[in-house]
Amino acid sequence: MNSLLLSGGRVIDPANNLDLSADVLILDGKIAAVGPDASSAAPAGVERLDVSGLVVCPGLIDIHVHLREPGQTVKETIASGTAAAARGGFTSVVCMPNTAPVVDNAGTVALIRDRARQHGLVNVFVAGAITRNIAGEELASIGSLRRAGVVAITDDGHCVQNNELMRRACEYARMFDLPVMDHCQDYSLVTDGVMHEGYWSTVLGLRGWPAAGEEMIVARNILLAELTGTRIHCQHLSAAGSVELLRHAKQRGIPISAEACPHHFTLTDAAVAGSAKFWSSDGRQVFGMNGVPESDLPSWPPYDTTFKMNPPLRSAADREAVLAGLADGTIEILASDHAPHCDYEKEVEFDYAPFGITGLETELALSLMQLVHSGRMKLSALISKFTVAPAQLLKIRKGTLSVGADADVTVLDPDREWRFDRRDTASKSANSPFYGWQLKGKAVATIVGGRVVWSELTAPVAA
Repeated sequence: MNSLLLSGGRVIDPANNLDLSADVLILDGKIAAVGPDASSAAPAGVERLDVSGLVVCPGLIDIHVHLREPGQTVKETIASGTAAAARGGFTSVVCMPNTAPVVDNAGTVALIRDRARQHGLVNVFVAGAITRNIAGEELASIGSLRRAGVVAITDDGHCVQNNELMRRACEYARMFDLPVMDHCQDYSLVTDGVMHEGYWSTVLGLRGWPAAGEEMIVARNILLAELTGTRIHCQHLSAAGSVELLRHAKQRGIPISAEACPHHFTLTDAAVAGSAKFWSSDGRQVFGMNGVPESDLPSWPPYDTTFKMNPPLRSAADREAVLAGLADGTIEILASDHAPHCDYEKEVEFDYAPFGITGLETELALSLMQLVHSGRMKLSALISKFTVAPAQLLKIRKGTLSVGADADVTVLDPDREWRFDRRDTASKSANSPFYGWQLKGKAVATIVGGRVVWSELTAPVAA
C-alpha cells in the first residue's frame, strides 16, 4: 500500500513555511492534502497512522553518504546502507563516487541506480566523479555522467589539487547545471597528518592536520565560484577560518555553500585523548559537552580510531565556529559523511587506521541536541537544513510536503531519549564513536513514496 493518512501530528514544512497541527493525506505515493481537515478528503479504507505528539516533516535528505557498492560490499551495501538511512529518518541519500570501480562513467551510474531500484529502501541519488578514477589528473566525462543521471560531481575522499583542472571542471559543470561538491584538503599543507594540529596532537605524539589545509581550498573554491559562476559546495567544514571565509563570500553573493557533520560540532580533538571534556581556546577553562552530561557519556581509551576522520575533529573554538555558522545560516546543510569500515581496518594503530565513521543513525539526534535543545535554532530551521536546502542545491524534487509532491515523509520525536547500541545498527559496519551514548531525539517512522519503510510506531489501521 502507498496510501496513508497521518493524523494528529505537528506538521513542519520549511519549503511552504508551515508549522501547524494538521493531518497529512497520502494517495498513490503522492501528497494529496495537508491541513486540519485533510482527513475528510481520505477515501474509505485508507489506512491511518496516529502521529499525535510527534513531528511530521518532509523526508530528510543526506547529500554525503558512502554506500560502498560496487566493489566494497564487505563494508556496506546499498541494501544495508539504505536500511541505516531509513532508521535515521532519511528518505533520500546521495552516494559518493569513490567506489570500485569509481563512478566516472555512465555504466557505473546505471549499475548503482539499478541496484538501488532492486535493493534500496530509500531514494538513492548518485554523485559522479570530477576526474577519471578520482586521480585528479584528467576530467571525467561530465556530460555523459549528467545524461546518466548524476545530481552532482565530486572527488570526495580526494581533492583536485590542480587549480586549472578544477576551473575547467567548474566550467563544464555549469554547462550541465551540476553543482561541484569538494572535499577541501590541500595535500601540501596536510601532508601525512592524522589529527588536528594543536595541543592534543603534540601531547599524543600524532602528526598534525592543520586547519589551514582546509581553509586554503575553501578560499580557492570561493575564487573559482566567483570566476565561473558555478555552484560550488564545500563538504564537511570543520575549521573556524573556513566558516568565516564562507560567511564573507556569501555576503558578496558568490554561489558557494557548505555542509557540516554532527561529529565536527559535537566533538573536539580532545576526544582522541580519551576525554569527554572541552577546553577553551586559552587552554584553561574546562567545560562539559553541550547537551550531554558527563554522567551519560561512556568512557573510551586514548587513540580510539573511531575518532579518526577527515577532516579531523578540531579545537573547541573551531567547534563553536561551526555551530555559529549553522545557527546564522552561513552553513545551510547538514550531512553525515557516513563512511563505513570493517572492524579489522580500524583495529590498528591510529596512524594506520582509515579515516571515517558511520553516521546515518545518529545524525538527527546529535543535530537536535547540539542545535535545537541547546537553544541555538528552532526546530523548523534545523529541518530546513535536512530538506529544502539540500533539495535546492541539487535541484531535485524532494524536501517538501506540497500537494502533488512525492510522499517522502519523516515522523520524528524530538524529545525521545534513547541509547545508541551497537547491536541495533542496520549498517554492516560498526565504526561509530557514539555507541553507548544517551541521545535525545529520534526518527520513529520513515515513509518513502507513501510506503512505510521503517517504523517504531503501532501499525497503521483502517481509517
